[in-house]
This record gives sequence, structure tokens and C-alpha cells, in this order.
Amino acid sequence: MNKPVRHIAVFTGILVLALLVRATWVQFVRGDELSSHEKNRRVAIASFSQPRGNIIVGGKPVTGSVETDGDLKYKRTFTDGKMYAPITGFFSQSYGSSYLEGVDNKLLNGTDNRLFLQRTADMFSGRKARGGDVVTTIDPKAQKAAYEGLGNKKGAVVALDPRTGKILALASTPSYDPSVFSGNSKKDQAAWDALQKDPDKPMNNRALRETYPPGSTFKIVTAAAALENGLYTDINAATDSPDPWIMPGTVTRLPNQNPNAPCRNASLNVAMQNSCNTVYGKASSDLGKDKMRATAQKFGFNDEVFTPVRASRSTFPQDINKSQTAMAGIGQGSLTATPLQVAMMTAAIANDGKLMKPYMVEELRGPDLSTLEKHRPEQMSQAVSAETAKKIQQMMEDTATKGTGKAALIDGVTVGGKTGTAERGKDQKNLAWFISYAKTDDGSPVAVAVMVDPDDSVPDDEISGGKLAGPIAKKVMQAVLGT
Repeated sequence: MNKPVRHIAVFTGILVLALLVRATWVQFVRGDELSSHEKNRRVAIASFSQPRGNIIVGGKPVTGSVETDGDLKYKRTFTDGKMYAPITGFFSQSYGSSYLEGVDNKLLNGTDNRLFLQRTADMFSGRKARGGDVVTTIDPKAQKAAYEGLGNKKGAVVALDPRTGKILALASTPSYDPSVFSGNSKKDQAAWDALQKDPDKPMNNRALRETYPPGSTFKIVTAAAALENGLYTDINAATDSPDPWIMPGTVTRLPNQNPNAPCRNASLNVAMQNSCNTVYGKASSDLGKDKMRATAQKFGFNDEVFTPVRASRSTFPQDINKSQTAMAGIGQGSLTATPLQVAMMTAAIANDGKLMKPYMVEELRGPDLSTLEKHRPEQMSQAVSAETAKKIQQMMEDTATKGTGKAALIDGVTVGGKTGTAERGKDQKNLAWFISYAKTDDGSPVAVAVMVDPDDSVPDDEISGGKLAGPIAKKVMQAVLGT
């Protein structure tokens, strides 16, 4: 080979090598970046090129797909969108996805690796491709009771099956219909913009993603800490709880909501029935922050929970003094919890101390209805001993029959309940809470947490867990029980 030809061959070889290196770089190194680039229209076209799988509630789909006139061929539809939005989330041609629509996106759009054989068979058979389905744990009757019970109130409801951790209802109000912005028209954009500007924040998931002071509902955790650590052993024996009680290191008197309640040296049981702050605040302070935090963490505080949708972290504070520990013990101060967390601690007590991991997806299945993945209930912790849990059950059941929890009583059913009124500071209305569970011969099939955030139309003296939240909890329990 003469010299000029050799130079041309070498140069050509370098060009081919450079081309191969560049192609490899684009394909493998920058592949994910380019495929998700906002200006890569082909990815969007592919995502909306076929009907999407569905989210199933009670054996029926609450989602669907309809054809459009644009190059994005299909858009998402939602049945009872406002009621189920905290569960399904949204799926939009313009604004992406959230909650189950986002978490299980690959299965729903048919690109999940577990659907490879199905996709291949569809390609050779000429059948229209379709994604898989997400089968939820939601009880449609309980969900309807929760959503309609909240009505035009701002608030949240979470109902769990304490025995397994199944989420039976998860409602947040005010809510929104994901269908109104699932396309990419000017009308969809206007609907999205209106939701972003709405001062009531209907797209906020108050059940999973917002945290609040849980108020006196947290006293069941304080009672658990007192019993587990031996501060008290007999729930009907007098406690060392003066009334008035001055919080340590302060000149501040811890008030009881009802100044005429028999709170002085009251037993844990009587104090639960009358929601005595002095008894539970002092017990928390006497136990100390470390023992209180350790107990709270067994109930799920200070951990993120995935249902598989992520829930915000509920927090028992770290660096607090004895006075602040007293406030945390009655569900105030810097203690915060999601309604899901409050339902979890109620469920753990109802389930004899065993805390099951909450979940809202029962099964993932292919377009041919084959099961791809089946959820197995998972224990998170033994929050308290069975003996302690049964003592607190007795206290909650006495609170329902003799104390502040009467709003949740159901004829012929054993019910445990506890009210909560949580203060949020100056110029903010108190929150109304209610927790409850129902017992049958098979254990406790339902535990409920209800939070109502009242507006200015509700007088301060009308804000209580029993009045605003208790009737909702009762309706949800009745829906699950079929009574």
C-alpha cells in the first residue's frame, strides 16, 4: 500500500472509530438524559400512543383512556376524580404524573419489563398494546363515606385494616378532578393554573403529605409510654397529677380543656375519658424526651412511609426540655403527624400492639389479568406489648361509652375512640381530630383517623373532635362493617 492510500485508510478508520464512539456515547451514556429531555417530542408521542392500564377500586376501574385529535393520541380520564385524586394522583399530557399514576407509570403505560412477553405477542398478533392494571386496597363504600362525610370541610380521613395494614379509605378535601387538565389544550392549561392559584390548595394531599399537631389523639401513645416504662401499671389507679400543674422550668400552668373535669390525680383511664392535659402532660414530662421519642418511633414517627406513594415524615422532636416534652405528650408543641400516621398509631393499638405497614396496592396485573406482583402484609414493629395494647383498648372503649368519644358508638359493635383538639397558634382555628376502631369476632377490621380544619364560619366553641370529626369516623366504620 502506497503512502497516500495508507493515510486515507488511517484517516477513514479514525472517522469510523469516532462515529462508533459518538454513537456509543449518545446511546448509552446520554441515553436517559436525551430520552427524558423536555424537547424530545417522540418520547411524549410514544407515552400517549396507546390506551393506558387502569387503577382498580372495588373491582372496577376509576380511570380510563380516550382518543384525542392531536399527535398525543390518548389522554387520561378519571371516574369520581375528586373522590379518588388523593389515591390515583393525576396523569397529564402537559404536567406529568403523581401518586399511583406516577409510581406505577411503567406498568400502566406498558413499558414495564415484566410485560415484555405480552408486548412481543401483541406485536406479532397485531393486537392493540395496552398497559397493566393497579388493583388497590380501597373499599369504595368506605371511600365514599369518608369523602362525603368531609363534604365542604377542609380535612382528611384515613381508614386502615389494623390486621393487615390495608388502606381502606384515603380522602382529602377540598379536592380536584384530574380529568380537567389531562390533555394539552388551552382549556387544560387554564384549569391547571386555576388549581395552582386556589387559596384552599385542592391539590395538596392532606392525608399523606401534610403534617399537623395531632392534639389529644396522641395521648394513646403517651399512655403506651407510661405503661411500657412502668411509670404506671394500673390504668384505674390514681396518678401523681396535681391540678393545677405548673410545667417544669416555667411559671405556666397547663390547662385542661374542661376546667370542671375530674383531672386532679385522675387515673389514666379517667384522664383519657376526660382528655386531661395535666395527667398526660405530666406523665410525658416525668418519662422524659428519650423514652417518649422511643415509644413514638415504634408507632412510626420519624420515619418516611411508602404506601407505595410516599407519605411525609411525622416527627417527634429531638432537643426539647421537660416543659416541651409535656406539650409533646398531649400532641402539641413541635410534635407533628400526618393523618396516615395518626391512623397507624390507632391501628397498632387495635391490633394488640402490632403495627402493620400501610399499603394501598393489593396487586399488579398484566393486560391479560395475570398477576405480576401480589402484596404480602408486612409488620413494621411491635409498637407495644399485647398487654399494654389491651389496657389502652379498654381506655378507648371506656372513652367511647363514658367520655368524649360517644360520637362514634355503633349499636351492637365494640368501639374505641378518642377526641383531639389541636391548637395551632394565633389567628388560626384549632383542628378537630377523632380516632376510633371497631371490633368484631375476627379482631379489628377498621381503624380510622379524621382531621377537620374548620373555616371561619365555625365558632370556636363549636370546634371539637366529637362534634366535627366523630360522626365522619362513625360513617366510615359503618361502611366497612356493612352496618
